[in-house]
Amino acid sequence: MSYLDATQDLYKDAALTPDVGLCCTTNPIWQFPGLSIPKIMQEMNYGCGSTVSAQDLVNNPKILYVGVGGGMELLQFSYFSRQKGGVVGVDSVDEMLQASRKNFKIAEEENDWFKSEYVNLVKGDALHLPVEDESIDVAAQNCLFNIFKIEDLKKAVSEMYRVLKPYGRLVMSDPICEQPMSDELRNDDRLRAQCLSGSIPLKDYIKVLTDAGFGTIEIRGKRSYRVLSPNHYPTEELIHIESIEIAAIKDPMPEDGPCVFTGKTAIYFGNEDYFDDKKGHVLQQNQPLAVCDKTAAALANASDEIYISESTYHYNGGGCC
Repeated sequence: MSYLDATQDLYKDAALTPDVGLCCTTNPIWQFPGLSIPKIMQEMNYGCGSTVSAQDLVNNPKILYVGVGGGMELLQFSYFSRQKGGVVGVDSVDEMLQASRKNFKIAEEENDWFKSEYVNLVKGDALHLPVEDESIDVAAQNCLFNIFKIEDLKKAVSEMYRVLKPYGRLVMSDPICEQPMSDELRNDDRLRAQCLSGSIPLKDYIKVLTDAGFGTIEIRGKRSYRVLSPNHYPTEELIHIESIEIAAIKDPMPEDGPCVFTGKTAIYFGNEDYFDDKKGHVLQQNQPLAVCDKTAAALANASDEIYISESTYHYNGGGCC
């Protein structure tokens, strides 16, 4: 049995018998005005964060969600795209697709604005998306890509890049881990399917995204998620796993490399009213400006009168690249 087979079996069981403890989101479930999320959807929320952000969801976007779970985020996305087939949900597990369809009927009863036809559920997998090229405004996945081994991860990200329109967004929530793991952990198919032993360092995750062609990366959130302890897992040391929320934008790749926002801020404190580096970056006196890591390094070299903050790993738009 391969790790992908183990994943199929795990989520088949989770579709037939909801497993509240399978995954645990590390932030609140977003409740929007007029939106009621059925209890069964919350119980089947097999993610590690959220991919739903209002800033991405303007003008009735066409949305793709891979790995449907109980349908909760599909319902949340439908809130912003109330059109037939406005949200496409792709999953390789028949039982999960069937469970989501059933849950959408409950959602119709609880939400007078929602219609099941807003969501088009399609059988398929992340490595071969049944979606046309450049047809999607926002693509999303929650706690799925971390399961893939590196070559499959590259293929899944490449598929998302393919289906996105120019300047479209890939929004994800996944576990990451900065510590090395033993081969025993890495090769445990069940632990990988449970979104634990497939976690990789953030810089490696970002490199997969930028290698696929995404020109802008935004780290929107970073939180503690799990620990693998020697008394429960095959490890000799305590391993800390975090979850990240990250957006990759299909911008053209800059000549000097991708823009990666990790929550750095630049503040000019010199004697003039502003600082202009003549490269498109103007800092007003004592006014914070969010900057990508590349620009942060350039500004630090340009003047000793500019304060550069550490990465917060919480970036929410704006600023300068």
